[in-house]
Amino acid sequence: MDPRSSQPSQYKTLDPQRIAATIDLLRRRVERRFPQSGLARVCGELDRIAEQARQRAAWIARPIPGLRIVVGLLVALILLGLGGTLAVAVRLPRESFQLLEFAQVLESGINDTVLVGAAIFFLVTIEARIKRRRALGAIHEMRAIAHVIDMHQLTKDPEWVLGHGRETGILPPRSMSRFELRRYLDYCSEMLSLTGKVAALYVQRFDDPVALQAVNEVEDLTNGLSRKIWQKIMILHTLEEGEPPPRPGGPGA
Repeated sequence: MDPRSSQPSQYKTLDPQRIAATIDLLRRRVERRFPQSGLARVCGELDRIAEQARQRAAWIARPIPGLRIVVGLLVALILLGLGGTLAVAVRLPRESFQLLEFAQVLESGINDTVLVGAAIFFLVTIEARIKRRRALGAIHEMRAIAHVIDMHQLTKDPEWVLGHGRETGILPPRSMSRFELRRYLDYCSEMLSLTGKVAALYVQRFDDPVALQAVNEVEDLTNGLSRKIWQKIMILHTLEEGEPPPRPGGPGA
């Protein structure tokens, strides 16, 4: 027996509760370090969305029994109607049967079959389209919050701590220390990573290519934004003499 096959399934899927707990812990860390800050409010909003994501993802994964029953009845009625129409159309006439008439009947039957097939396909896929619409709306929300997080770190320039030049007076006074600026940027990177994880919850049990592509785009976005943040963090660490740069995702409160 392959020992790898006995690994618990909890390491093969994302756990919505653990993701929500991680975001809640991050929210408390941000609020403790930067109370009453805009970043703390954004993290609180991400925490709220993560709680909603558990219910949304569960709804998307569940079948809709009432809709399936209605669709099944409609499909059955369509098939019965098509069967009756074809039975009447192909019934042999008492008079001599002309080849031209047969061709016209055959063409009409093919057209009816194509239309009926399109109608059945529309009915059968309506549940997936309803779920896709809701999933795409939720994923769009994650894309928006990723951009909001990026907006909060845009003006956090590592040159603050160098003290070069004079302030323009347009931006509020920037009084963060080098350590606080590192923690602020690190919190932004963690929030972006968790944003991608929340987006992935919506397609974990919903195999839809359109929704999966949207999640991949959100993850590409958050990874790209996080790389920009870590470039700033590495610049800050090069200013620290004798302090080795940390690894992304390393410990720290």
